[in-house]
Amino acid sequence: MNATLSKLLFSSNGGFGSLVLRVPVGIILAAHGSQKLFGWFGGYGLEGTGQWMASIGLQPGFLMALLAGSAEFFGGIALLLGLLTRPAGLVTAFAMLVAIFSVHIGNGLFMSNNGYEFALALFAMTAALAVQGGGRLSVDSLLSKRL
Repeated sequence: MNATLSKLLFSSNGGFGSLVLRVPVGIILAAHGSQKLFGWFGGYGLEGTGQWMASIGLQPGFLMALLAGSAEFFGGIALLLGLLTRPAGLVTAFAMLVAIFSVHIGNGLFMSNNGYEFALALFAMTAALAVQGGGRLSVDSLLSKRL
């Protein structure tokens, strides 16, 4: 693997702080993604989520549900493990921006009104992980040492 690409993907200046972000954010994202993909934890699965996404103008709904659910589920698992943390952080941060601007922005800040505060917090955390990487206790750190 090219040394520059390897450094970009696996290096980190996050120390142990990345771990503190990665674990809860990874759990939250993986759980939300599993609602969309598999209908777990009270979710609607791909079919129901796809119909809802189509109803708010995200077309084709099924594909949008698949993309959002995959970004959240697989991105969350990757963040939890610290595997390809920067790309996972970038993809999930983008998914949160889509959620903010397509679903929540018109409702104001607060979650009590279905506002964007939760998605904004997840965006900030995933963007920070995209910048700083997985930290010391991550699969990325192990790979960085071996490559």
